[in-house]
Amino acid sequence: MRVLISGAGIAGPALAFWLHRAGADVTVVERSAAPRPGGHAIDVRGVARTVVERMGLRERIRARQVDERGFALVSSSGRRLAAVPATAFGGEGIVAEIEIARGDLAEILLEAASGADYRFGDRITAVDDGAVRFASGGTERFDVIVGADGVHSSTRRLVFGPDERFVRYLGGYTAYFTVGDPGDLDHWLLMHTATGGRGAYLRPENGGTAKAGLSFLHPSPDFDRLPRAEAERVIAGKLAGVGWRVPELLAAMPAAPDFYCDSLNQVRVDRWWRGRVALIGDAGYCGSPLAGMGTSMSLVGAYVLAGELAGAGDPERAFAAYQREMADYVAAGIQLPPGGMRMAAPRSRAMIGARILMARMMTRWPSRQIAEMQFDKADAITLRDYPALTGQRR
Repeated sequence: MRVLISGAGIAGPALAFWLHRAGADVTVVERSAAPRPGGHAIDVRGVARTVVERMGLRERIRARQVDERGFALVSSSGRRLAAVPATAFGGEGIVAEIEIARGDLAEILLEAASGADYRFGDRITAVDDGAVRFASGGTERFDVIVGADGVHSSTRRLVFGPDERFVRYLGGYTAYFTVGDPGDLDHWLLMHTATGGRGAYLRPENGGTAKAGLSFLHPSPDFDRLPRAEAERVIAGKLAGVGWRVPELLAAMPAAPDFYCDSLNQVRVDRWWRGRVALIGDAGYCGSPLAGMGTSMSLVGAYVLAGELAGAGDPERAFAAYQREMADYVAAGIQLPPGGMRMAAPRSRAMIGARILMARMMTRWPSRQIAEMQFDKADAITLRDYPALTGQRR
């Protein structure tokens, strides 16, 4: 089986790992010129931890994961208003047991799936059944093409239709970038919320740095794909007047080596395949960072899709089985937490107060039971054993 995967983030290399193990000839094409380092912290939850263990990567991830011990809401003066330790929900809460920089996990997966043919600085420009044309020139044939290229998937646009059919804008933007460790985070994620749906956070990293996040509400997706300087100007204007450490974060933003800004979106695709083309991860199903399951769904989806492809002679039959296996897990995983954007980015002082109270009560009955229902979705699938994947590594 000759397989082309578009996207070398998390889902793409994970799928390449399993398919190469099953004996497929795998090519991964990525529009970026090189793997992207850094990135915001992501987590591995529930059954996705079983997947990385089956991949033999748990210790490599453990060696590079971030020592993040909890989540706290802080006032403009830095006083803690509510705190939830990472141990509160058995490692499945707001801060998970396994937290790691996106770039670090991507690097681990790329190394593990080194048997694939990686083509950086290229992209798919057309798909006609199994014939694929590339921006670099030339056409090649593949038995299977998989879009693992994120929320703004070009593969999905080429084969399934325009983004407007599948991407739901949730009403806000978030920017991430690296700053120096201020020295007083004490291994905690600290977050400050201001009126008007504006917020900022700092979370610990390894190696003397921290990750900053700045977010704001906006009624329409007007700022997608802006040049960096313009995006920084918009963020500085939207966050003007916010207290806590926001002025110093805005001052540090232009020098950050890994600035990234994007809208908050949810992706829903009714059927994840068309002919020889299938979608995986954020390209086909995404609940946004608010739902907190993107990385885990990508890892689990890679395992299931590879297992079904390895066991079926016909790709479309494998794609249908992949969606059946994943449907309930994805349906749970893309659901937003209680209150959605209204609670994640409160506009008024009253709503900010309600959010603080909710965080304070989260570990107490009955709020704890409600929170556990939200966090339990990470285990909403029973992994099958696929013989082609669980045998000896090639």
